Amino acid sequence: MKIHPLADVAATQIGDDTRIWQFSVVLAGARIGKNCNICAHTLIEADVIVGDHVTVKSGVYLWDGLRIGHHVFIGPNATFTNDKTPRSKVYPEQFLNTVIEDFASIGANATILPGIIIGRNAMVGAGSVVTKSVPPNAVVAGNPARIIRFLQD
Repeated sequence: MKIHPLADVAATQIGDDTRIWQFSVVLAGARIGKNCNICAHTLIEADVIVGDHVTVKSGVYLWDGLRIGHHVFIGPNATFTNDKTPRSKVYPEQFLNTVIEDFASIGANATILPGIIIGRNAMVGAGSVVTKSVPPNAVVAGNPARIIRFLQD
């Protein structure tokens, strides 16, 4: 494990060979697998699970309730949400879980609404707004994101 000296990492469950770069914040309780690359300027909250061999590019914030599988790619500035009706200083009893299954890829600047499942080996196009779950092997793009084709497994 390599943690840049300018990162603020309170989590203790971080796998071997994971790299966390400068200006990243990882809260206590977060779990990060082995051989991950957490790029600069990222945030990982306490109730987040990141699998093995995951890449999280710069400008990504992983909020409570997010579950990320193995071999997942999350492009720069992808946005996740965890509250369907956010209000200042008003918090739900529990945040909605969002699941990114194994081998999925999320393009730069995509927005993923809460409670969504991105299926195994699915791809979300850059800039897409995902408002409903994406089936395995689907490629989605647009606002709202729509299936444009399927990949071979």
